Amino acid sequence: MESKYDVIIIGGGPAGLTSGIYTSREGLNTLLLEKGLCGGLPAITDLIENYPGFSDGIKGRDLIAKFKKQAERFGTKIKEFEGVRRVEPSEKKMLIETSKGKYNTYTLIVATGSIPKMLNIPGEAELRGKGISHCATCDGPLYRNKDVVVVGGGDAAAEEALFLTQFARKVILVHRRYELRAARVLQERLKENKKIELLLNHVPVSIKGKNSVDAIIVKNKENNEEKSIEVSGIFVSVGFLPNSKFLEGMVEVDSFEYIKTNEQMETSIPGIYAVGDVRAKKVRQIVVACGEATIAAISVRDYLGAVSK
Repeated sequence: MESKYDVIIIGGGPAGLTSGIYTSREGLNTLLLEKGLCGGLPAITDLIENYPGFSDGIKGRDLIAKFKKQAERFGTKIKEFEGVRRVEPSEKKMLIETSKGKYNTYTLIVATGSIPKMLNIPGEAELRGKGISHCATCDGPLYRNKDVVVVGGGDAAAEEALFLTQFARKVILVHRRYELRAARVLQERLKENKKIELLLNHVPVSIKGKNSVDAIIVKNKENNEEKSIEVSGIFVSVGFLPNSKFLEGMVEVDSFEYIKTNEQMETSIPGIYAVGDVRAKKVRQIVVACGEATIAAISVRDYLGAVSK
């Protein structure tokens, strides 16, 4: 049996939930589909310090709970553990096929976020989940009084390294350049923390271990010398890939597969909008995602007002 909605939102992170808050408040029949639990990456972030209104910071899962409660209060119907398999657009409405059913909608907001990149080196695939992680908040407590490595040089890598010092005996941050890309305040915190060692201009070559991580082999980019670092855990933080595969060949994307939109968040297909980390842009922050979601929701309202149902 197919159900009909004014707008369907794919993705239950900040962008998707904010979209739901605004479309529901506009009186639009709104369905939000999330392949897992709502939250996205913020749900596994220990402390969010840069979201307005929380001077002492707020735990990611607590912020998401507030988003979700607000969306539901205004009428957004949320279905978790229901991933989208196929989107079939047509002139006036489109068909959304999921793992559990089919839905018709006049408009679509894509808020599917992104997934962590892999290092693609020997030993990584075999030991993923056995000492290799992409989430310090999730797995950090497992490495109490142990040595760990964080790979990456941006804000996320710096935050992971700083968080891990709560548990690990030593945190080694490996970055392929001479300078980190992280915000200046984060770089200062890294340098001031006695538990953190910066290993710059080095790249991971391979990961050793049988049933769990024993060591990581890194190479000095200047002289090509390799050395083994004995660690119990490796946290990979080298960027993300957009969750846009299910729209492949449908909407216009950039060279990295991020979805292109105009200022109204509309994609190359009228009635389909993209917001949050799946969208092509430079700055990826929760507040930015929420702003984009607000614009998309208003754009949906205006689009539905202009198109006869």
